Amino acid sequence: MKERVKTIKIIGPAYPYRGGIASGNERMAEEFIKEGYDVKIETFLLQYPKILFPGKTQYVDGPAPKNLSITRSINTINPLNWYRVGQRLKKEKPDLVIIRYWLPFLAPCLGSLMRLVRKNKHTRIICLADNIVPHEKRPGDDLFTRYFINSIDGLVAMSRTVFDDAHHFRNNLPAKQTVHPLFDNLGKKLPKEKAKELLQLDSKTNYMLFFGFIRDYKGLDLLLKAMADEQIKQLPVKLIVAGEFYSKPDSYFQQLEELNLKDRVIMRNDFIPDKEVTRFFSAADLVVQPYKSATQSGVTQIGYHFEKPMLVTNVGGLSEIIPDQKIGYVVDPNEKAIADAILDFYQNKRQKEFEKNILEEKKKFSWENMVNAITAVFQEIK
Repeated sequence: MKERVKTIKIIGPAYPYRGGIASGNERMAEEFIKEGYDVKIETFLLQYPKILFPGKTQYVDGPAPKNLSITRSINTINPLNWYRVGQRLKKEKPDLVIIRYWLPFLAPCLGSLMRLVRKNKHTRIICLADNIVPHEKRPGDDLFTRYFINSIDGLVAMSRTVFDDAHHFRNNLPAKQTVHPLFDNLGKKLPKEKAKELLQLDSKTNYMLFFGFIRDYKGLDLLLKAMADEQIKQLPVKLIVAGEFYSKPDSYFQQLEELNLKDRVIMRNDFIPDKEVTRFFSAADLVVQPYKSATQSGVTQIGYHFEKPMLVTNVGGLSEIIPDQKIGYVVDPNEKAIADAILDFYQNKRQKEFEKNILEEKKKFSWENMVNAITAVFQEIK
């Protein structure tokens, strides 16, 4: 690929935008640069209008990443902007565009941009797909997604579900499946006691972690019901819920009251900046993802980075990367199955066994593998 590709544009979230996709794009750029490519990131002037963004802010505090070229240029709701940016990228003629896709809302903008870029008859466009079919469906999703899928030359999916969804829309699309690499740019694991101290937690209590933006499909309600299990109540275990609400919070706080869990669930419901992520994962014994639907989740790759046992539900692509009973649990998405796994973990003292196995399993999730998957798709494009 190096003989044919010198210049790469990554299109998607990056600084000053926050979140796992932005962090992942920046880390991917670093990996391609390390491999000798000329890489620039093109990100948004406007990503979501305020009316469509459920969180408190779309932006991070702090300085931009060092040694990365990031240009804010794309307005997702302004067709005149799409034309201007598309014409510029067409003239710049990057050898490869890697474009992130995770939400049909973006399809008109990104699909129009890519159609303009492809007119130069030189640039090849590969989509790095987090989702093809969204978790929370809306009218027009399929139409928008089809418009986008028909604007690209190839695709890399980060789960079998996403791979299959892409081929539902375009069955002849050159594509590869690979796992999301580790979020190895979030700092080193801290000693557990130090992490508890920084979070002002009781040093004698065990903690589980639910991490990330809180949406209804992520099944926090199931986990809270599991926490109310009479046997779990006998354990010296509490749950940390760390992340900002992207769904209405009222029902969850009502559930805490009804299940009498206020003393056993710690709610930290602000956005967790990258520099503090290590505290929450380092303090936890077990990371729980009780999702009702999923494709893949960046939380899993953070868990691997910090070498934490994980409990996931058997939905989407989560079970593909968590070997059951080896580094954690894959269970049905209901409160009894979740509670039974938590009890097994603590009563049978599985933590050291699982952590030992994680050290070997995490080797599969390298950024080199991601680069190789993208370059392999490039070679398949005619």
